[in-house]
Amino acid sequence: MQLKIMPKKKRLPAGRVALILFLCQMISALEVPLDPKLLEDLVQPPTITQQSPKDYIIDPRENIVIQCEAKGKPPPSFSWTRNGTHFDIDKDPLVTMKPGSGTLTINIMNEGKAETYEGVYQCTARNERGAAISNNIVVRPSRSPLWTKEKLEPITLRNGQSLVLPCRPPLGLPPPIIFWMDNSFQRLPQSERVSQGLNGDLYFSNVLPEDTREDYICYARFNHTQTIQQKQPISVKVISVDELNDTIAANLSDTEFYSAKPNRERPPTFLTPEGNTSNKEELRGNVLSLECIAEGLPTPVIYWIKEDGTLPTNRTFYRNFKKTLQIIQVSEADSGNYQCIAKNALGAIHHTISVTVKAAPYWILAPQNLVLSPGEDGTLICRANGNPKPRISWLSNGVPIEIAPNDPSRKIDGDTIIFSNVQERSSAVYQCNASNEYGYLLANAFVNVLAEPPRILTSANTLYQVIANRPALLDCAFFGSPLPTIEWFKGAKGSALRDDIYVLHENGTLEIPVAQKDSTGTYTCVARNKLGMAKNEVHLEIKDPTRIIKQPEYAVVQRGSTVSFECKVKHDHTLTLTITWLKDNGELPSDGRFTVDKDHLEVADVRDSDGGAYTCVANTTLDMVSASAVLSVVDVPNPPFDLELTDQLDKSVQLSWTPGDDNNSPIIEFIIEYEDAMHEAGLWHHQTKVSGMQTTAQLKLSPYVNYSFRVMAVNSLGRSLPSEPSEQYLTKAAEPDTNPTAVEGLGSEPDNLVITWKPLNGFESNGPGLQYKVSWRQKDGDDEWASVVVANVSKYIVSGTPTFVPYLIKVQALNDVGFAPEPAVVRGHSGEDLPMVAPGNVRVNVVNSTLAEVHWDPVPPKSIRGHLQGYRIYYWKAQEGSLKRNRRHIEKKILTFQDSKTHGMLPGLEPFSHYALNVRVVNGKGEGPASPDRVFNTPEGVPSAPSSLKIVNPTLDSLTLEWDPPSRPNGILTEYTLKYQPINSTHELGPLVDLKIPANKTRWTLKNLNFSTRYKFYFYAQTAAGSGSQITEEAVTTVDEAGILPPDVGAGKAMASRQVDIATQGWFIGLMCAVALLILILLIVCFIRRNKGGKYPVKEKEDAHADPEIQPMKEDDGTFGEYSDAEDHKPLKKGSRTPSDRTVKKEDSDDSLVDYGEGVNGQFNEDGSFIGQYSGKKEKEPAEGNESSEAPSPVNAMNSFV
Repeated sequence: MQLKIMPKKKRLPAGRVALILFLCQMISALEVPLDPKLLEDLVQPPTITQQSPKDYIIDPRENIVIQCEAKGKPPPSFSWTRNGTHFDIDKDPLVTMKPGSGTLTINIMNEGKAETYEGVYQCTARNERGAAISNNIVVRPSRSPLWTKEKLEPITLRNGQSLVLPCRPPLGLPPPIIFWMDNSFQRLPQSERVSQGLNGDLYFSNVLPEDTREDYICYARFNHTQTIQQKQPISVKVISVDELNDTIAANLSDTEFYSAKPNRERPPTFLTPEGNTSNKEELRGNVLSLECIAEGLPTPVIYWIKEDGTLPTNRTFYRNFKKTLQIIQVSEADSGNYQCIAKNALGAIHHTISVTVKAAPYWILAPQNLVLSPGEDGTLICRANGNPKPRISWLSNGVPIEIAPNDPSRKIDGDTIIFSNVQERSSAVYQCNASNEYGYLLANAFVNVLAEPPRILTSANTLYQVIANRPALLDCAFFGSPLPTIEWFKGAKGSALRDDIYVLHENGTLEIPVAQKDSTGTYTCVARNKLGMAKNEVHLEIKDPTRIIKQPEYAVVQRGSTVSFECKVKHDHTLTLTITWLKDNGELPSDGRFTVDKDHLEVADVRDSDGGAYTCVANTTLDMVSASAVLSVVDVPNPPFDLELTDQLDKSVQLSWTPGDDNNSPIIEFIIEYEDAMHEAGLWHHQTKVSGMQTTAQLKLSPYVNYSFRVMAVNSLGRSLPSEPSEQYLTKAAEPDTNPTAVEGLGSEPDNLVITWKPLNGFESNGPGLQYKVSWRQKDGDDEWASVVVANVSKYIVSGTPTFVPYLIKVQALNDVGFAPEPAVVRGHSGEDLPMVAPGNVRVNVVNSTLAEVHWDPVPPKSIRGHLQGYRIYYWKAQEGSLKRNRRHIEKKILTFQDSKTHGMLPGLEPFSHYALNVRVVNGKGEGPASPDRVFNTPEGVPSAPSSLKIVNPTLDSLTLEWDPPSRPNGILTEYTLKYQPINSTHELGPLVDLKIPANKTRWTLKNLNFSTRYKFYFYAQTAAGSGSQITEEAVTTVDEAGILPPDVGAGKAMASRQVDIATQGWFIGLMCAVALLILILLIVCFIRRNKGGKYPVKEKEDAHADPEIQPMKEDDGTFGEYSDAEDHKPLKKGSRTPSDRTVKKEDSDDSLVDYGEGVNGQFNEDGSFIGQYSGKKEKEPAEGNESSEAPSPVNAMNSFV
């Protein structure tokens, strides 16, 4: 039975008792692992491991070393043959063999000659199991002979003739390399006209006078001996026919001329190869070189084709200016007819080369070593091919098998030896020889018959660490003869592995295709054959995979900026992680601009060379992951260059340029600018734009301009710097193409016409001597055109014109060459004068108390004497009866109405006022006379708020209000309205009281009020037009002191008081005693509850519901402490008290009723009464110093404890 482990997989089938490796019968053989310990114990036939080449060319100046190395167990002995007979090295003192080796060293450096040891050598390595032989090694010394002496006559020939300079180097071993040089050791230039052939000759398709020289030297370099030999120099002289006839024609013999034909053009003829056809034979695997060199005038061009086929694309190369066709790795398929074609202007010629590819023997299947167990079968197969077909012969231990000792276990069948029921005596080394006329192949293959119990070669307790979800391969390298069977177990007491999740390889390796965490553990490999059993334990650990959780991202940055790449990695904590950054799969540049910090890479001051792919490589001992990102460095383009002007015409030129580097951002467009060095030197103007795909532009030019051009490239980041200016180009002068623009005719005085225009610039003048022809005539008259030619100015004044008469005007440019085209005619007017007539029939319609509408009749057009710009209304406020007397001192207001409008509105009038107005017409010169004054009165309006409101003489149940009338009554006051309502301690509003007061009053006393109560007052005036704005105020009644609280908005006010000592009042003493008793009771309850561990909640309740704090009386002025909100315990600042006069200005008391409610709930009814329940929520925070303060009272003091 033959045993051989093949590298294929076999899955463990379910239901099998054990994982058993079956051996394929008849075709398998046992391979011996290259394990050093195993090789020390196993017997093995010899194997040749190193030998010298078959064709061994040596340097005759050095010792000869012929290599032969072999291995085997026991170590083999070596012997040699030379030229087919035994070579006794002991008899030659110059020959030694390397110890433990078959390598020979022949010492010829001191004595002896290399030629003495020429011959065919063969090495034999032998031990008790057989003998292996080397190739036949042909040893030859290299040769570099000198050129034979020869006399070379100078060559003289006419211009245009062909020439071949022969080299004919001496035969060397190996053949030399040929090249042509001059006396200075400079290679002679070669071209399509002059080239060196494969044979070393130098071919001239036709000669030129510059080919004349005396030092055409052919050199032969022998690489093996590192020597160069040279031929005698050849002299060549090329002369013309005229020169020949005039000088040395009579002295030249006929043999010194290649031809007597005159120098004229001729079709091609081949210098090599000769004739129309030739043959070429080449060996398979070599380089096929085909050559055709032709002469002719002009120089022919060579083309190559293959008849009935195509040239192989990847293996075809052209050398020597296409005169040589080379096909590498030539094969039998390259056989065929190849045709070279030489062509010039006078004709073409072709030559056919028939190529035949032969082949030295080459292996199809070389014999392989066999390791068999006693009783097994096997085969040695030796298959080779070649052209012609090689002959196969067998040897056994170096002896032809026909005369070798007989072995009953073998049978020869052509290229196969079949072994049956081998025994240990069947061990031998067999040689297969495949040969034909072009060479031979020799291969050694041994048959080694062994009987060995199982051995496991994998180290015991090997630890395998594998990344989760990847295959796990547990090795069990083994050897035995016969081939052992393999079983795997998991755990100390586990059964043989039989699940489908495992794969058992025939080399003993156990594969877990997808390893999981539960795959961790100890695995046991058991090997068995009929001679014994062996086992080994290995351990498997599963690790978490390394993952890049944040990859670097593609970046586009501008040159000079900073870019950062981030690479966050997650890995198994038991493994060591290393993060490496690469650029374009290589190391980062050793530049301080590159900074690596943990998982970041930063590149500062980015340059163009920094662009590329940056890769983050995360490595552990078990796995590696990587992620890449591309950095594109962009910038504005580099400036274009190589500007060139072509096709230069009078009014156009073509500009071409070469774009600069686009710096990784495509060029969108090119901007072309020009400079006029004659008129505006140093000032560049925009000429045109062209697409970024163009590199030329046809530019339109103006006459009489000294142009220079420059180009800028534009990409998405901006424009490049300008290119260098082009050469200057001065265009010819011509008449102007255009006339002045912006021509106008306007008079500055009533009797003139000022004609103005925008003059042409120097670029538009088109020539020297720029002037203007100014022409004019009245539009409605029959006068001829009046004209004048003026210098290069922009204005001309025509005097003595009628007032405001329409004119026709034109301005034409001219220069020394001629006139511009006929100009366009423009309308103008002579000077304006002031209007003569005032608007009539002025009427006023009062719309309301602040708005009036004015109407008037237009003036006659002729009286305007200019361009009508509109009508202007002057109006002012005046006292009745004093209109004319105080007119000079009255401030007038002006409204202008454009164009021919005959009515307008006067807004912003004051109600109940006396006004006067007049109307005037306006032209470009100014205003006309005023219309007669018209007077009108505005009706009454609502008044402004009263100027002030103050509260004086507060008592226990009354308050007195004093006020100043409105600053703007806007009519006759009819009455005042006073509304007030109380505010209790919880900030709730009481019922609203509405009171009407006569208009002639400025003081009012309210009686029967509640004592110690805060009131809020709303006060406003009325006219027949309605109610005006209101002013608000707050005040508090008290027992014996009047306290005025400042409003929530407005300036702070102090309280005026009448000091009364209430400490002597009996009711107050009783009240204070009750308060003290209540405080004592509360303190006792609080103390008891705290001792019981509870929390006394009085403080929280006070914070949530307390009334305004009770403030002690101040000793310095006897006033009560300032009022503070229940939810804001910060004391008011000093200076926030009500002033002693208790006066409240309107702007200081803009209280809003909404402040006391919730938004829009606080409103007035149509009759002015206040609606909406006053909310108990906190008022809006007042401005600093504007809080109200409430005087404490016994009632309030009591309420604070309720």
